[in-house]
Amino acid sequence: MSTSEPHPDPDQSSCSGSVAFEAQSSRSLRDFIRTESGSAGMLVVAALIALVWANSPWSQSYVDLWHTELSITLGDGGLTMDLHHWINDGLMVVFFFVIGLEVRKEFAIGELVDRSRVVVPLVAGVMGMLVPAAIFLALNPSGEAAAGWGAVIGTDTAFLLGVMALVGPAVSTQLRIFLLTLTVIDDIVAVSVIGVVYSDELALGALAVAAACLLVLVGLDRAGVWQAAPYVLVVLVLWFATLESGVHASIAGMLSGLLVPALDPRRSDVEDAARSFRAFRQSPMPGVQRAARRSLTRAISVNERLQEALHTPTSHVVVPLFALANAGVDLRDGVLGDALGSRLMWGIVLGLVVGKALGIFAGAWTSVRLGWGRLPQGVGLGHTLAGGALSGIGFTVSLLIISLAFESSRLQDEARVGVLLAAALASLAGWLAFRFAARFLGQRDAALPTHLSRPVDPARDHITGPVDAPLTLVEYLDFECPFCARVSGVGKELRAHFGDRLRYVTRHLPLPVHPHAELAALGAEAAARQGRYWDMHDVLFAHQDELELEDLLGYAAGLDLDVEQFLRDLDDDDLARHVAHDVASAEESGVRGTPTFFIGETRHIGPHDARTLIEALESSQGVPRPIG
Repeated sequence: MSTSEPHPDPDQSSCSGSVAFEAQSSRSLRDFIRTESGSAGMLVVAALIALVWANSPWSQSYVDLWHTELSITLGDGGLTMDLHHWINDGLMVVFFFVIGLEVRKEFAIGELVDRSRVVVPLVAGVMGMLVPAAIFLALNPSGEAAAGWGAVIGTDTAFLLGVMALVGPAVSTQLRIFLLTLTVIDDIVAVSVIGVVYSDELALGALAVAAACLLVLVGLDRAGVWQAAPYVLVVLVLWFATLESGVHASIAGMLSGLLVPALDPRRSDVEDAARSFRAFRQSPMPGVQRAARRSLTRAISVNERLQEALHTPTSHVVVPLFALANAGVDLRDGVLGDALGSRLMWGIVLGLVVGKALGIFAGAWTSVRLGWGRLPQGVGLGHTLAGGALSGIGFTVSLLIISLAFESSRLQDEARVGVLLAAALASLAGWLAFRFAARFLGQRDAALPTHLSRPVDPARDHITGPVDAPLTLVEYLDFECPFCARVSGVGKELRAHFGDRLRYVTRHLPLPVHPHAELAALGAEAAARQGRYWDMHDVLFAHQDELELEDLLGYAAGLDLDVEQFLRDLDDDDLARHVAHDVASAEESGVRGTPTFFIGETRHIGPHDARTLIEALESSQGVPRPIG
């Protein structure tokens, strides 16, 4: 790879696999967490403004604002709702649509590709809804108040991540991934409850139109339609039909998001985009520019493009606006006193604060104890208790369900006080649980390891450069990973720069998503038996699309290897154990994608172009980085 060529986004330039090899905190995931965390601060500010406004001398203007009607008309038809309903039944559909997009992406190409990793958060998530609902119904077994049981099953992801950034471990990447998986399950169930339990009388004609829209979305997916416009148009029709059907429109948002396809960029599309970009650079004309933009757009799935466009405005505008419209409880005239004496309020508080923590912890503990699954590497049961406590921040979903469950303004106010009090108490409980886990259980950081678990062994590792060189660079690679091929020349550039001061080491991490990667790794090891590992290393990367057994035998012949011996070695259990040893060391060291580099014994995080790695290696020796 030439460092003068445009380099792909460094945070995305890695392959990831399923089973034990989830993506190494991809940039999209970090962006999601960062956006949600930032949204929490705006949400809190909006809620405080709503509370102050609703309890001020200008409280009537707060009420009047949300009762202001807004109409959209087209000819003789149209839609008229007050601002409160436009937010709850309109803008919040966009919120749930983005959640659906994220869920589809996680199941298709993200953290939930490996279904075995879903078991523990699935059980924890289900228990984290059943226990709170049971506590609530124990206090409110009948009457109008009993309808509010749905308010204790949901979790506000933005609020949870924001508070965790304040009270949680300094590094909590793995715990956040666990909790995000759990809240995915939370969201699916909560939206289903909203759509089924808290809906009005149904209009069958509108429901039929909504069902037809869902079928059209499935058809667009099957047909491989990559433009965003057809999906958006169908979703708008689906939203209107669902609104008219009597089913709460939030379910339309979630279902439509789940049906928008998410795919990893195909190599052919990426290469086509690169060719189009080069053509535009050589001939910057409008027609060439349109073709380049079209090919660049096509390389990214419509799911990810819609998330990119909607996630930030949803988190920074829609959710705070929802809080502003729904958190304004007038606590005067005895409302606060009545709420504190209300079984409804305490059912919500205890359901969210106690029920969520106990349910999630019990579900995780039971799953691990019975061997159904395991917690993510770096996450302890103390972390799940603390995370479960923070999951008691129901806020957005809870407030939405309250507005649907109760017609009485008195009951709505009591329930909203419970949600607000629960958010404060859950935050305090989470802080205390994190302190307990750190002090008494030794569970501080909840992140992947960053230390190379098995030191370089010259007797078994493949090393180029002096074995006693002061600088060490270890690469975990996959011969079928296109990003590994892009950096396959980095080792040569580094050795040219450092000379005998560097030893460059490679280890295998064949990912399950690449069907020929393990055979290619065995082929490299079989070539090593005849002293030609590095030659085979280069040949395999040069022919990534041709890694069948017959291809490997041809490469062995081209390198003048003993082909019969090469074939026998491919079936040697010792070589399989060698590759398995590398895979185990990768998992122990926190490696979750390829290529991954270690500077000495510390995992390198960030871009892996030659210049960046040179700076990182020099920094490891105390050599200052150049300015600029």
